[in-house]
Order: sequence, then C-alpha cells, then structure tokens
Amino acid sequence: MTAQRTWTGRWVAERAGVGLVGSDHLPDLVGLALRENRKRAHLLVSTVLGKHVPQRPSVVHGAGLDLGLRVRALLGAEAAARAVVLGYAETATALGHSVADGLDAPCLHSTRRPVPGVRPLGGFAEEHSHATAHLLLPADPRFLAGDGPLVLVDDELSTGTTVLNTIRELHARHPRSHYVLVALVDLRTEADRRRLADFAAELGVRLDLVATASGAVRLPGDILDRAERLIADVGPAPELPPAAAPAPLVRVPLDWPTALPDGGRHGFTPADRARLDAALPRLAGRLADALGGGLGGSLGGGLGDGDGDGGGGGLVGELPDRILVLGFEELMYAPLRLAGALADRLGGDRVRYSTTTRSPVLAVDDPGYAIRTRLAFPAHDDPQDDAPRERYAYNVAPGADPDRRFDAVVLVVDDVADTAALAEGERALLTQLRQVADRVVLAVLPSYRPEAPVHPSLPFPEPSAFPEPLAFPEPLAFPQPLAFPQPLRGPGFSSYRPDEVAWLLKDLSGVPLEAPTEEREEAVQHGGAHYAESLPVEYRPSPEYQELYHQALRASARRMAVAVGTVAETLLRERGRGLVLASLARAGTPVGILVRRWLAFAHGFDAPHYAVSIVRGRGLDPVALRYLAAHHHASGVVFVDGWTGKGAITRELAAALAGTSFDPGLAVLADPGRCVRTYGTRDDFLIPSACLNSTVSGLVSRTVLRGDLIGPDDFHGAKHYTELADGDVSAAFLDTVAGHFAAVRDEVALAAGRLATDPDRTPDWAGWAAVERIAAEYGIGSVNLVKPGVGETTRVLLRRVPWRVLARRGAGADLDHVRLLAAQRGVPVEEVDDLPYTCVGLIHPRYSRGATGASGTAVVGEA
Repeated sequence: MTAQRTWTGRWVAERAGVGLVGSDHLPDLVGLALRENRKRAHLLVSTVLGKHVPQRPSVVHGAGLDLGLRVRALLGAEAAARAVVLGYAETATALGHSVADGLDAPCLHSTRRPVPGVRPLGGFAEEHSHATAHLLLPADPRFLAGDGPLVLVDDELSTGTTVLNTIRELHARHPRSHYVLVALVDLRTEADRRRLADFAAELGVRLDLVATASGAVRLPGDILDRAERLIADVGPAPELPPAAAPAPLVRVPLDWPTALPDGGRHGFTPADRARLDAALPRLAGRLADALGGGLGGSLGGGLGDGDGDGGGGGLVGELPDRILVLGFEELMYAPLRLAGALADRLGGDRVRYSTTTRSPVLAVDDPGYAIRTRLAFPAHDDPQDDAPRERYAYNVAPGADPDRRFDAVVLVVDDVADTAALAEGERALLTQLRQVADRVVLAVLPSYRPEAPVHPSLPFPEPSAFPEPLAFPEPLAFPQPLAFPQPLRGPGFSSYRPDEVAWLLKDLSGVPLEAPTEEREEAVQHGGAHYAESLPVEYRPSPEYQELYHQALRASARRMAVAVGTVAETLLRERGRGLVLASLARAGTPVGILVRRWLAFAHGFDAPHYAVSIVRGRGLDPVALRYLAAHHHASGVVFVDGWTGKGAITRELAAALAGTSFDPGLAVLADPGRCVRTYGTRDDFLIPSACLNSTVSGLVSRTVLRGDLIGPDDFHGAKHYTELADGDVSAAFLDTVAGHFAAVRDEVALAAGRLATDPDRTPDWAGWAAVERIAAEYGIGSVNLVKPGVGETTRVLLRRVPWRVLARRGAGADLDHVRLLAAQRGVPVEEVDDLPYTCVGLIHPRYSRGATGASGTAVVGEA
C-alpha cells in the first residue's frame, strides 16, 4: 500500500473494530464496507474485481488472466486442455471468464436468473449471501460431464462453504479426480482450511488453490450489533441533488454477433471467445461514435434514432475525459471486454469499469471507506413484482468530490433488463445516471437463449407401465423445523371434502383483515403496503350476476372438462404415479381438485393434493415447500393453476424454486399467455370459477402474508368464510364439470395425444410482449397494472380499482359477466382490433382516493 493513498478499509476498521491481516499487498486489493445483511455485517470490497469500485478494465481483466495463467502452469498443457472453469454469480462471473481466458478453457458461471425452457443441471447454496440459491444452466448438459480438472473461481474464499457445497453437488453427478480453487483473496481460517482438506480426502480427490493474496479478517464478537448501530447512525444515503437538465441519452445499436453468448450463463467456449475478440474493435467503434469521440461523430441524444432526449450540455465531437462502462449484475464479462476495447480505441487513461449489484451496502462519503456513494433503483429485469426489490450502483455518483464525476456513462444491459423500469420514474437507473454524468449511452445485448430441451413422452392413450418420476437435481437440503404445522382440511377449513385437498395454510378466520378496495389500491400503488397484507371485502354477487355465472358454467363446463382431462393425462404420462398435485391457492385449487378427480375417474389413481400459497414479490411459501420436500419426492410435485395472464406467477414460481429440487413448470387449463409447457388449451376462454371469489373456491379467502401474523415456521395464512355458506357453489361447480368426464373421454384422448407430439409447446411469452405493447400504447408505467385474459380481467373488476376494459371486437357471451361488472363499477369497455386476448383489464394507473366516487364506482375524468 503506497503512503499517498488512504486505505479504503480504515473507516470500518476504526469504528467497527474489524481487522485485516495477511499479505503485504492485501490492502491494495480490498477495502471494507458494511452490509445491510444480518447474515454477515462486513463486506470486503475488491479494488480489482470491477463490481463495486470503478477500475481500469485492463486491471480487472488482467487480474483474472494472471490467475488463469498460473492455473495453466499448475496443471500442465495436457490437463489444462481438458479443464473447465466455473465462476460464481454474481460477483465472479467476469473473473471466471478472465481465468478461462488465461487458461484457454470453456467457462460456465452460476446464475440466480431462471431461464424459461432451460431446466437446471444442478444448484447449490451460498449461505452468507443476500440471495443464496445458485443455478447451473448449461445449454449442453454434458458441459460439466468430463473427467478433466474443474476450476472453481470466486472473488474471495471466506469460509470455503460455497465451494464445498458445489463440489459435493457436482461430484455426485460427474466424479473427477482434480479440483482447483481460484480466488483473488483467500481469507479462510485454519479450521476452514482443514475442513476443506478433510472433505477432499474423504472424496479421494486432489484439491489445489491459486490465489492472488491471502490473509484473515479479525471480527469482534458483537460485529453484527456494531454494524447495525453504525448503519443507523449514518442513516440513508442522501438524495441526488436535482440536475439543471438531464444529460442526453443515446441508445446505441451494437450489432452484437448472431448467436454469440453474452456471457457464460449457458456456457462460453474458446470458439465463442475468438468470435468476441474479432468483433470487439467494431463494437468499440460503435460506442466511441455514440460518445462523440469516434470516426462517425455523435449519434445525438435520444432513445430513438437521433433526436435528443432532454436537455443538458452535449458532447458532440468532444472526447470525454472520464468514461464509466457500467455492466449489469451477472452481465460482467461482455461489458468488461467492451470497456477494454473502448479504452484501446480512445487511448489515454479515460475508461473505467464497474457493474450494478443486488447487494445492499452502506455508503459513506469518506476516503477511508470503500463505498463512497450509492444509487438505489428498482429492479428492471423482474417487472412482474408488485414491489420490485432494489438494485444498486456504487461509486458512480461523485458525492462531495467533483473530481470523481464521470463525464459519460455507458450502461450495458441485456434485453431481458431493457424494460420500462430501467428508464421510467425518478428512481429509475437511467434517470439517476442522467443526473450524475454529462452523457449516458445505453447498449443492449441480446440475452443468449439456448434451445429448450425436448422431453419425450410415452404414446397416448394408456401407458402399459407408468414411468418412474423424473430425477431432478437435489442440490439444497431444506432446514427442517422440529415439527410442521398440520395441514387444514374441510369441513373445519373450507367447504371441500377432507379428501379433496390439504391446505398448507394457517387459519386466520378470526382476524379482521378486510379493507375497502380503494384503500388497498392506494396503499399498494403508493408503497404503503403489499397486496398480501390485507384482504378485499368479499364481493357478494347480485342475482343478475349469479345468473350470468350459471350461464357461463353451463356454456363452458364441457370445454373445461376437456382441458382438465388433457392436463391430467399429460401429467400422468410425464410424471407417472409418483405425481403429487400442489395447486396455487386459491384460484388453482378447484383446478387441482378436478385434475385429481379425473385421475381417479380415468385411472383409479388418488393423487395427493395440497393447496399452497404464492405471493407476487414474496415468492412461494417456504414452509409449505419444506413440508412437500419432507413428505414427497420433489421430482413428483407439480404446481397447478387455472390460467396464465401475462405470466407473472409463472416467473414468480420459477424464481421461488430456483436452486431447489422442484420442477418450476406450471400446469394450467388455459395458457393464453403462452408461458407454460403443460396446458389444456392456449385459447383465452372463460373458466367460470374466475367469475366468483371464495364462494367457488371452498369459501377460502386469497392468501395473506404479514409479519405480525405469520411466523418463520408458519404457513402463509387465509380465512374460511363460513358466513357465506348460503351462497357457496364450490361443490356444485366441481360436480358440473366432472359430470362431463365420461362424455369427453375420447376427445381428451385426442387432445392429450396432440399435445404429446406437439413440437411447439415451448413457451414464447407472446402474452408478455402484448402486455408491454398495451402498457406503452395506453401510457401505463407498469405492466403490473395490465391484466390480460378473461380471468384476470374479472379479478380486476372484483378486487382492484379498474380504469378500463379492452375487449376484442366481436367477443361474445364469454364477456357478458365482464360487461355487467364493468357497468356496475362505471368502467368503460373499449372494443379493439388485433387483441391477442379476449379481453384485458387495466388497473387505474394513477390511483388515489379521488379516482373513485363515494360509491366506489369510477369517476369520469382525467385518464
């Protein structure tokens, strides 16, 4: 450490009593900060990783290259030629790539982003992290199947537990004789080193370590309490001062090479590396042009094709002195290489590189603290959440030191993250970047999407022998409570028969949870509450509406029976008699019961059936998931729902199950959103149970998740509305649909047979794209306020504050109940052409209590 530079760990060392000992150059490699994470209070902040601290791209890439060359020398040419590199998300994805560059080996990195259509090869836990579950999603399942050395790369080794979890998981699948651990810093205790050595000896494998520096962190016994007090004393990061005018924003078309992976999420080979190397000069030229310093001049300011977007002083024709290339979470390697190529093209010492992150860290604008400034912004790659989790960009804003200001920021994201949430709103990342730099350039890479694997099925109609349940990865062991809560059953909870369904819920029937729809909508949209913390007042249908429901049931029951049979036969063929049904309470529960009834009717098979809670933005009930894992083989559990809208719950389910043994595939009767593989139809038809609430769902409320009611070992909660028993049609609904089973058996055989041989079952998420288009056309800032399909539109009219309904021109009786509900609430129904759904419900996008009248009906006024 040079005398002229203040160590960026001094502030934490002095105030929290954290000590760092080891290699002489260790303080040059890491500083210290405090995490907002009760699992581990301190954060070692690398100065050469390119995550939290902007650094020269040559330094970041060079650190990994040097480690890769050292690994190559350790292995020798023959073994190095068979090596595979595995890097850890999110911080070590670029480091893993860079090590692979030095080793000239293929690279894969773990990921926390589930990819529709790609089944995980495995997974493991990073137990101290803010987000613990890792997935492995190689495009080729043979990627890790060789017997050559496996090189595991992380930015730091603190205990070695993550590495141990990884080796245990992968060695059980693909045993090999040699593992190499690579890290920038090795800070394990002697006990941790012995533990890993003993583990290697137990497996009978060679385990080597290559690190840039080693040492140890000395922590006081009360470090968590000290950190909590310091964080409280410092307080929240200051708001950005308002800019005189937002900086110009340029969207640059990079022309990324076709089918070239944007990183190692699905694997990156030496051939991919060669293609990227060849393309980098051209790609850097595009960026230089956008910055005003290339041969082509400036592209101007706008997100469009040349018009300026906002004010601010332009840099047309000028070469910025300080440029930051900012990557996006796991997308680190491609931005790093782009930054390096841009630095080579522009010359001088102009370019720095860092990336955004999920990790919440305290910011202190002090030279002796590693995280000087923090931009906090809503997640923009997960737009289905009602309350998006925050993401962060550190040391990008200049803080109190104007010399730290960047003249230009080049933000590099993939197309999954190129959403409205990236650019719209005061807290959006692009909005904030335009306040702290003089020019912002947005470069969007196509997220590499490998072709989904084909899952062969046995011929229909009747398998002579049912297959064993599919063997999915078993990467994580759920911690088991001493005793699980007991499932609830009717008639004590719900009006269903006790054998129809076991509710993995906590009975909150005696707790007052209902609030008027308008109050709930205001609280949800203005950030004061989550929708699962209260319940809407149960809608009591008018006689006119009840008659519409019965008409809809008579018209749709046969069609619904065909869909039920098709789903049931598909699940039985693909899962066998180990099948366990887990319906998503509550709309999925009648469907789960009907699927169970079909299996009993057609095959004499009584499948176990549970109802579990899933909450958007909060995930699947973890206690319910542990219960299922403890009582059944996870590979046999199938999650069931009624229909898809845009696919928000499908994504929520996949995210909740990431890194577990459960298959994230959802089975539904109707999939108009085209986001699942197992469905009865992809038509948007009326499932009559969508017309009502608890009175068609066993008199059970929607589920509740509130911290003062649901403890860590409790299931999510719900209420049983016994007072509504006189209007209960739950059993009659089931009996009406099941009454068609015998008549549709041949039709089901044909439909299920077609589905089994259909090559086009792969989700294409067309519904999500349509919702984004509708949101843009109607000026709605969040896709969460666009609810597509008959079922979702009905829910909007029953539970939310509706703004308007879009109906496909010529839609018939399927929409009679929607038109009636809209009339009762004073909501306009607008007929439109080219609507991919039968109808779409729009929630009021700027709701306040003034958006409705005293009667609760919509007020005609400004949209």
